[in-house]
Amino acid sequence: MATNSYEPIIGEELNYKGVLLPPPFKDAKINPEDNLIEQDINIDPKKLHPLTPEVISRQATINIGTIGHVAHGKSTVVRAISGVKTIRFKNEMVRNITIKLGYANAKIYLCKDPKCPRPECYTSQGSSHVDRFPCEIEGFRGEYELVRHVSFVDCPGHDILMATMLNGAAVMDAALLLIAGNEPCPQPQTSEHLAAVEIMKLKHIIILQNKIDLVKESDALNQYDEIKRFVKGTVADSSPIIPISAQLKYNIDVVCEHIVKQIPIPVRDFTSSPRLIVIRSFDVNKPGESVENLKGGVAGGSILQGVLKVGDEIEVRPGIVTKEKDGTIKCRPIKSKIVSLFAEENSLQYAVPGGLIGVGTKIDPTLTRADRLVGQVLGEVGKLPEVYTELEISYFLLRRLLGVKTDSEKKGKIQKLQKNEVLMINIGSTSTGGKIVAVKADLTKIVLTQPVCTQVGEKLALSRRVDNHWRLIGWGSIVRLSSEQTKHGLGLDMSGASIVPESGLRGDQQYDVTAEAGAAADNTEEDQGDENAGDEDQE
Repeated sequence: MATNSYEPIIGEELNYKGVLLPPPFKDAKINPEDNLIEQDINIDPKKLHPLTPEVISRQATINIGTIGHVAHGKSTVVRAISGVKTIRFKNEMVRNITIKLGYANAKIYLCKDPKCPRPECYTSQGSSHVDRFPCEIEGFRGEYELVRHVSFVDCPGHDILMATMLNGAAVMDAALLLIAGNEPCPQPQTSEHLAAVEIMKLKHIIILQNKIDLVKESDALNQYDEIKRFVKGTVADSSPIIPISAQLKYNIDVVCEHIVKQIPIPVRDFTSSPRLIVIRSFDVNKPGESVENLKGGVAGGSILQGVLKVGDEIEVRPGIVTKEKDGTIKCRPIKSKIVSLFAEENSLQYAVPGGLIGVGTKIDPTLTRADRLVGQVLGEVGKLPEVYTELEISYFLLRRLLGVKTDSEKKGKIQKLQKNEVLMINIGSTSTGGKIVAVKADLTKIVLTQPVCTQVGEKLALSRRVDNHWRLIGWGSIVRLSSEQTKHGLGLDMSGASIVPESGLRGDQQYDVTAEAGAAADNTEEDQGDENAGDEDQE
């Protein structure tokens, strides 16, 4: 895989207070309409990197997940750093919990006055804030300048929403592990989420001991020792533990400093054909909108590789999935065109790997509403991986169930995989059911209920149904793929016509196809039906 060299941005003059800095912003051309740096749509991708001023002025280039038990303050921390409330839907507000994946971008700034004390020399603002502004600390005349633009993936902490959390983990570069200071550690989903990010090979974790304003100092110190014991031997063993109060914004500047210093700039691939993993999708049209003002569907996600530009011809795979009477699954890739790119309120001419972006297309919005494209892959026409329904994986099981209290050690122990057992499989942002058709040592063959666009080597998470909830039991990686499984009662036909870009669908097929696609939706989502009810009641 081609990767970019970061040599042009690494030098003594660009390292300040131990921080790798972007090139100077003062020479960049500012757009007078939004006071952000202008982008040139014809720029050579080889000249881009995650700290290019034209990029981080408008788009986040690092994805940071917030993980931890329900009600430990994940969404509140994101709001304290970014100013964005990630709880957006009516049923989320009523219960005051995250149900859908939340998302928010934040810019982190560093004061250029060498005498400006730390951690006050760090501050954060929303994604559309200017890139340079005067230092706000009394007695210092320095200037805050943008050093990082990060995207937060706010995951739900409720136990029955584990599949949603795993989908979010697919795009994370690092994670903030929230632990409430007024509860014993660990809580069930604290350990389950930590295991999940270990599976996803996340190495950069910052632990936040939240709600520190609600406990005595002695209790906070005792819990600090509990946390150290809990993370010993895990990927978070040497992670910093920062006491904070997200509600009072206490020590948020320390969190910003650690994000800048502890989380390295990820190595990104800007030169391969673009590929975006979809984690949200929307119909942005209001009810009663006039026909001439209707907009195409929007896909939200993170680019894994390559650069997407406005005007690019794109393809979404697997696309529209239908099931024939003989059991054959038919996939029709959706082909369309990018009409707009956005990172929150910031319009983009091009989007690079990293933070979450919204891709405005000409796709029929009925295909994108209510997250219908989640788990699909968007990219250049003809360059995406093939679509498969049968996987051969090398897997590893956890010793015992996490995030669930059991009466006995035997009940909590994870049993071996059984032939004909149905598991939930998370590949990228896809959640689908999978039936085991063969098991041998640490290899298993799985037939999926839904086709996926994937490739050999991709990581996946395995969950088993325990007490009517899906529980994480292990992980694996794909060693072989196949779309030929008629002997298992399924087949895959990719010969269906692609969807044309202008209309999103070919006229008379519109309603039949969307209805069939809905019927073929993954049955693992049924468990979350109640939680997702009313997801259209957005503020």
